[in-house]
Amino acid sequence: MRNGWLTAPRVRLAGLVTGTSAVLAMVVVGCTNVTDGDAAVADGEAPLYRASVTAASEEAAASSSAREAERQASLTVEAVRTSCEAMSSSSAEAVGSVNNYVDAMNNSPADVARTAGPAVDALNHSADLVAGSLSDPLTSELRDALNGWVDAARGVATAIAGNYGIDAFNAAIEVLNRAKTTALDRCDAAYR
Repeated sequence: MRNGWLTAPRVRLAGLVTGTSAVLAMVVVGCTNVTDGDAAVADGEAPLYRASVTAASEEAAASSSAREAERQASLTVEAVRTSCEAMSSSSAEAVGSVNNYVDAMNNSPADVARTAGPAVDALNHSADLVAGSLSDPLTSELRDALNGWVDAARGVATAIAGNYGIDAFNAAIEVLNRAKTTALDRCDAAYR
């Protein structure tokens, strides 16, 4: 029993050595071939290869440029939509609140104080919303028009909150009306 047990590890060791030797012999035998020949390009093939590489490179650049143009156009459309929707919806609310304030000034002086706060809040909300929507993809003309609305809305809010006289208030309203028309016209043009 003792002899049988000791011989098994020797047989395994002998098998491992024989197997490793066989693998090494195969690796050495597989690497003995050498290829003859010259590393030269056929005379007429080099210009064709260069032209092929140039054409492939130009095609890849054009494709990349087209994808970038599409991406920029998409960003611009999204920027216009975001800013112009902010302008359109918030300016309507602001103008409605200012009209309530003006109506109170003209017809019901007791309601002036009650309508002043909502008008100031709506104007400042619109100015903040539009200013926060501005981004780089907008054209400078559209951005300037939207900033014109922001400034005019804050100007009227200041006039109402400061209880400015009629002439100063009307001047601020004229600026607001022009700014609104200009901004909405620029938005309409940007959608075309």
